[in-house]
Amino acid sequence: MAKLNFGGTEENVVTREEFPLSKAQDVLKNEVVAVIGYGVQGPGQALNQKDNGINVIVGQRKGTKTWDKAVNDGFVPGETLFEIEEALNRGTVICYLLSDAAQIELWPTVKKHLTKGKALYFSHGFGITFKEQTGIIPPPDVDVFLVAPKGSGTSLRRMFLQGRGLNSSYAIFQDATGRAKERVIALGIAVGSGYLFETDFRKEVYSDLTGERGTLMGCIQGVFAAQYDVLRSKGHSPSEAFNETVEELTQSLMPLVAENGMDWMYANCSTTAQRGALDWWKRFRDATKPVFEELYNSVATGKESQKSIDSNSKPDYREKLNIELKELRDSEMWQAGKTVRSLRPENQAVEA
Repeated sequence: MAKLNFGGTEENVVTREEFPLSKAQDVLKNEVVAVIGYGVQGPGQALNQKDNGINVIVGQRKGTKTWDKAVNDGFVPGETLFEIEEALNRGTVICYLLSDAAQIELWPTVKKHLTKGKALYFSHGFGITFKEQTGIIPPPDVDVFLVAPKGSGTSLRRMFLQGRGLNSSYAIFQDATGRAKERVIALGIAVGSGYLFETDFRKEVYSDLTGERGTLMGCIQGVFAAQYDVLRSKGHSPSEAFNETVEELTQSLMPLVAENGMDWMYANCSTTAQRGALDWWKRFRDATKPVFEELYNSVATGKESQKSIDSNSKPDYREKLNIELKELRDSEMWQAGKTVRSLRPENQAVEA
C-alpha cells in the first residue's frame, strides 16, 4: 500500500503497479465470484473480472431482459449463468450489485446463503450504513467489504476495453476471515480499477449521495438549465445557448480538466475567459455552498436514503421515473442537444 500526499493530506492508496493483476488472480484462484444483479454495475464488473481470468458467475432471474443480456454477453446458462439462489449457493464471494431497493427485498434470501467464510461485496455503502432502514445486517462470520468504482458500469467497461482504469474506493466493514483486505483489493484490481483509495462505508455513501445530487447530476443539470434559460430569454438561439452551456463544456473544456487539471484548462483558454472565470468562480461557490451544506445534512441524517427507499420500492416506480425523465428529455435544451450531437462530424454520414 502506498502513501500519497494530497496537498498536505496523506491517503492510503493501492495501485496496479504494487498489486498487479497476477497477484489478484492468485488471491482469488479458489474463489467463485457470484455477481447478483446485471443492471447498472453488474455487466461491467462481471465482464471485466471474466476477461481478467477470475472465476465469475452471474445470478439473475430467468426470463428477464437482464438474463438475456447476460447470455448475449457470453455467460452460459448452467455453467456461468444461474438463477439467483443457485448462484448464491455456488458463490464464495457474493457481489451484491442490485439496486438499493432490490437489495432490501432480496436480503432474506441472500442472508441464508452467507455461510461461514464467504464474503459479501458491495459497490455502495447504502445497505450497511442505513441498516436501520434497510434491515441489511450480515452474519458475523463473513467478510463484508466494498469496491465502489467512481463512475457507471458502462464507463468501467469502456475504460477497461481501452486499457485504462476507473478509480475506485474500497472499504472493509467486517473482517471475519483475516483475509478481507487481500480479497477486497484483489477484487478491486480484477474489476478494472485504475487505483484504489481507502474509505469506510459511511463516508462512501455520504459522498456518493452528495455527489449524485450535487455536481455530478443534480447541480449540473440545474446550472445548465439556469444558464440556458437566461441566454434564451435574452434572444440567443437554441443552438447558441446549448453550445455555450453544454457542448463546449463537455466536448472541449472538461477533457482538458481531466487531462491536467482546472488550472491547465484555464491556461489553455483566452485571457478574457481566464479573467472572467477568476472573477466569478468564488461568487458561484459562495452562492451554492449553503445548498451543498443542506444537501450533505439531508444525506447524513438519513432523509435522502429514506426518500430513495420509499420511492424506489413502489411497484409503479419505473413508470413515474420515466415521466420525470421525459420532462428532461423533452425540454428545449436537451432537444437542442439531440440536434447538436447529430451534427457532430463523427455522426454525419460520409458520402462516397
